[in-house]
Amino acid sequence: MSTHPILRHPIEGSPGPDAETAYFGMGCFWGAERLFWRVPGVWTTSVGYMGGNTQKPSYEEVCTGLTGHAEVVKVVWEPGAVAYEQLLKVFWENHDPTQGMRQGNDVGTQYRSVLFTTTPEQRDAAEASKEVFEPIVRAAGLGPITTAIVPAGQYWLAEEYHQQYLHHVPNGYCNHGPTGLSCPVGVVKAQVEVEPPRG
Repeated sequence: MSTHPILRHPIEGSPGPDAETAYFGMGCFWGAERLFWRVPGVWTTSVGYMGGNTQKPSYEEVCTGLTGHAEVVKVVWEPGAVAYEQLLKVFWENHDPTQGMRQGNDVGTQYRSVLFTTTPEQRDAAEASKEVFEPIVRAAGLGPITTAIVPAGQYWLAEEYHQQYLHHVPNGYCNHGPTGLSCPVGVVKAQVEVEPPRG
């Protein structure tokens, strides 16, 4: 089992039976994963594929658009260590949730904006955050939000070279960063919550 090079926990592990897990699709998973591993309280992260119609898809298969999978970040944390609402704030503020099946120059179903939830509480929080963020997005001349909020399905871990990619390739491709729009969820802006790079 691979160990997360920054968080020092197994990327497929869990801190215990009460741990929470959620999945975030916000374009290319390389830059998205780095956003979440920098959030204090996150126990581990990994990248993979979800929401498609084939078993054990490869990256090449996902890129054809024929499998229907989204590139997602799996985030695991302990209750009390970080709130799901804080993770939602990172999600909303660091990509454009209005672009449908793309994110910037990355075009295809795997780049769609999607929240895969694992509990009814996550679903409710995700829906509430979308509702409060939509007027802000529209006021900025964007919108409507195209983000899907759906129950999590089978998660397929991506190939080893995708895991923590921007740690291993610090100057690698990344199209994520603050949009300048503040989502009124939680108490601290994502760009402040996120710690500087480590390791």
